[in-house]
Amino acid sequence: MMQHDGLARSRCTAPRDLPGTVVRVSLMDMGHHSMMGNRTRMMLRAAPATVSAGAVSFVATDLGSRRHELVVLPLESWQNFGQRATSPGGKVLERGALGEASRACGAGIGAGLRPGTTGWVTLDLAPGRYELVCNKPHHYARGMYAELVVS
Repeated sequence: MMQHDGLARSRCTAPRDLPGTVVRVSLMDMGHHSMMGNRTRMMLRAAPATVSAGAVSFVATDLGSRRHELVVLPLESWQNFGQRATSPGGKVLERGALGEASRACGAGIGAGLRPGTTGWVTLDLAPGRYELVCNKPHHYARGMYAELVVS
């Protein structure tokens, strides 16, 4: 479902009939200029933050000015969200990833969500803790992560 608003970027919405509980994820970056140079604050927000086990559909919308993505990673009982090590390239290890929403205006894996676009993925999640991350270079280290609790 593409909608054009007359701007240079396209907008789209997820299907209305996605299965299970829908978690809406906002991917944001805001530029900040100071005497020390440019700094970009990045955020990933998910609502709700607690869901029931079973089918969970993630609807990720890029509200920023850069490409973003959503990767769902399990958290071990001893892990804290936001504490994963990053590679020299600024990415976390995706081993064990359960799914990804990075196809602009579509489901699953793609090249990343363009600003103003939405992507989605549906997963069958067991009870536990999960970390939602943007794994574009250096985005995790700048704050693009959130915890999801599945009961």
